[in-house]
Amino acid sequence: MEKTRWYKRLTNFLKDVRGEVKKVTWPSRLEVYNTTLVVIIAVIFFGFYLFFMDLIFSWVITQIKALFG
Repeated sequence: MEKTRWYKRLTNFLKDVRGEVKKVTWPSRLEVYNTTLVVIIAVIFFGFYLFFMDLIFSWVITQIKALFG
């Protein structure tokens, strides 16, 4: 079995990549916009949620320390 040259393998690889990329079904601009909006809203929501939960737990820990400490 003869070794193929690196540039020949690279060329074959790039041809295969091009063929696979043509098979991909790309999302429409509207789908990308909508999913991006959902992600941004979810990040903001969970950011606020975790911020307020941290405040509440910090306050509870401070009260427990003051009670027993």
